[in-house]
Amino acid sequence: MTHPVDVHVGKRIRHRRWLVGMTQQQLAERVGIKFQQIQKYETGANRVSASRLWDIADALDVPVSFFFEGLDSDAAAKDTGGDIPADLMGDKEALDLIRSYYAIPENQRRRLFELARVLSDVA
Repeated sequence: MTHPVDVHVGKRIRHRRWLVGMTQQQLAERVGIKFQQIQKYETGANRVSASRLWDIADALDVPVSFFFEGLDSDAAAKDTGGDIPADLMGDKEALDLIRSYYAIPENQRRRLFELARVLSDVA
């Protein structure tokens, strides 16, 4: 049985790894473990020890606290309703969209953002 905190931390590891465009294999190599262990961490099947989480945070260039962000609001996130997935940051399509968005030069990104706001107001 997986613990909700382990699942949350695993999702945050996967989220950050996707955002930086890193494979499980690449992360595993940077941390010094097998990629299968990264898979188990990301699904919450295995708990991440404090020292391993420290190494993963270093490899992904985030503070350890990053993996616990939003933990208190998980229950509220499930009640979002509408077309927004309850686990938006666990959705690969959403993460790919975010990664692509931040790859756009800032001035163009700002214009795209304004366009999206206008379109969402119309819908």
